[in-house]
Amino acid sequence: MRKRIAHGLAVFLCVAGLGAAQGNSGSDHDRISPVRHHKPKPATKSTHANVKRARPYQVGTASWYGSYFDGKETASGEPFDMYDLTAAHPTLPLGTMVKVTNLRNGRAVVVRVNDRGPVVEGRIIDLSYQAARELHLEHQGIQTVRLDLVSEPQTVAVLRPVARLQ
Repeated sequence: MRKRIAHGLAVFLCVAGLGAAQGNSGSDHDRISPVRHHKPKPATKSTHANVKRARPYQVGTASWYGSYFDGKETASGEPFDMYDLTAAHPTLPLGTMVKVTNLRNGRAVVVRVNDRGPVVEGRIIDLSYQAARELHLEHQGIQTVRLDLVSEPQTVAVLRPVARLQ
């Protein structure tokens, strides 16, 4: 008897969910809102002054890691790809976008934190080989860099299957 009630309830919820998901039956053309383009305001002197005065998140020594770790699992669960613009940081949330600036030559790159590290004391970030190449620090191995936060990670919902009703 309980199985019948549970089965009936499950069917009812599925049908009710489908009806609610259908929504407005109008065409897609009716639901699309026009894109409005706004001209960006020109930068002012005060805007540039604020950017120059912005404090970095962190300044310190960066290193890079490459082929030995290529394909191995990172702290985020994805395989490490030495040709992606990624990095390892000890405390920033995984998925954070960070602008890394080489203070020796001024070159900068934006990387996504997908791993934990560095494991060597005194270093603030481990960069992928590709990020190191773009900063021109792959030959030195280490370099003083500035880290600026670009964006926090986006929350992603993970859907897991629920138990089947029998």
